[in-house]
Amino acid sequence: MVDWATLPNDMLVLISKSLESSFDLVKFRSVCSSWRNAAAEPKRRLLPLQDFPIIPGNGGRLFPDSALGFRLSQRIILLIKPHHEQADSIIGGWLIKVKEDFHIPRKLSLPHPLADYSRFFPRRFSRVLDMSKFKVREMGREFNLHCLDTGGYSFNSPYTQKTVVKYLDSDEESRFVLLTILVSGYLDVSGKLAVFTSWDQAWTVINEDGCFCDVILFHGCFFAVEDDGRTVVVDFSSMKLTMVASPVFGGEKKVLVESCGDLLLVDMYLGIKFDAISLWNFEEEDYMEHNGVFGNEITHKIKVFKLVEREKSWVEVKDLGDKILFLGDESTFSASASDILPLYGGSVFFHGFVFDWEDLDTMDYKDLGVCEFTSGKIKIVRQHPEYAKLFWPPPPWITSPKVSDFHSLILFF
Repeated sequence: MVDWATLPNDMLVLISKSLESSFDLVKFRSVCSSWRNAAAEPKRRLLPLQDFPIIPGNGGRLFPDSALGFRLSQRIILLIKPHHEQADSIIGGWLIKVKEDFHIPRKLSLPHPLADYSRFFPRRFSRVLDMSKFKVREMGREFNLHCLDTGGYSFNSPYTQKTVVKYLDSDEESRFVLLTILVSGYLDVSGKLAVFTSWDQAWTVINEDGCFCDVILFHGCFFAVEDDGRTVVVDFSSMKLTMVASPVFGGEKKVLVESCGDLLLVDMYLGIKFDAISLWNFEEEDYMEHNGVFGNEITHKIKVFKLVEREKSWVEVKDLGDKILFLGDESTFSASASDILPLYGGSVFFHGFVFDWEDLDTMDYKDLGVCEFTSGKIKIVRQHPEYAKLFWPPPPWITSPKVSDFHSLILFF
C-alpha cells in the first residue's frame, strides 16, 4: 500500500497550487501533517470594498439621478454530501448557494442555487453548519453588482446583466477586471459590454455593433455571445473584440457554460405555439386571460453546441452523455451525473418559464425547469421528486430539530 504521507514535498506543493477552490485546499491540508506543511493556508480573495462609479453613457445619463454607483458581491455554489453514504440508497447530494452578509462576517444566507430569491427553511434546519462533517465541493462562483442610491440602500442592479471578474495577480490585493452587460432603455447602449479596470478605477463601454446576452470567463479570457450566437473574445487592454465563432441561428436565447474544459453554447427556443390539440382541455376564456399566453418567454426546446476555435464555429452536441448543465440567472456550471444526480445524466437545468400543459398558472411565473436532453422533454423540477431532491427540501441527513425558522446561518470550515 502506498504511504501517501511520504510523497515528495515539491510534488505536494505543485498539487496544492493547482487547487483553485479554497474548499479543496482545506481538504488537502487536512490529510496529514506533511500535506498541511507543504500547502500554504488558503488565502481568501477579498472582494473590492470600494464603490464602483456610475457607468458613463454616450452623451447622456444611463441611470436615474438617485443612483450613486455600484457595489460588488460574490456567491458560491456548493454541493454538499454526507461523508458516509447509506448502503441501501444512492445519495446525490444537496446543491446550495451561499451569499455573505454585507455587515456580519461569516453570516450567510442561502438563496436559490439558480436564482436570487430566498427560501423558508424547515424548523429542524440547523442555524450552524459544520462543513467538516460533510463532503463539500465547490461547483462555481458568481458575482453581482448592487446599485447604490441616495437613500443609502443597495439592491440588485436592474441596469446590468451577468457580471464576471478576472483577478490578475495572486496576492489578496490583486488587480482585477470586471465585465458586465448593460441593460437600459437607451437603445444605443442596451446589450453593450462595459469593462471596469481596478488600476484606472473607471468604466469603458465598448461601442461595437451587436447585442450581447451572456459573458463568461473561460481559460482566463473573457468570452461574450450575442443574441444570434456570434461569439467574441474581449481584450480588456485594448477594448477590442475578436470573433471566435460565427452565429448560430435558431433559438432566441444563448447561454455560455464551461464543461470538462470545453466551452458550450446552450441555444434556448422561447415562446410557444398554441393549437386546438395542445389546448383542447382548456376553455378559450381561461387561457386568454393569462398573460403568459402572449408575453412570457416559455422554453420549449434546447440545443447545445461546442466551440471549435480552429474552425471559428459552434458544432452541435448530439449527446451530453453523463454531463448535467446548470444555467442560473447570474452564473453557469456543469457536473457529472454520477457525482451529483445518480441515474439521471444528460440534462440541462435552468430558471425560466416552463408550461406543463396541464396547469395554465405555470406559464405566468418563472420556475426551475429541466430538459432531458435525449428525449427533449422539458419538465418543471418541483413536480418530479427525482430532480427536486437536489434542490429542495433540505435532505434529512443535514437537518436538525434544534432550531426554528430562519433566513440565514453561520458556516464553519
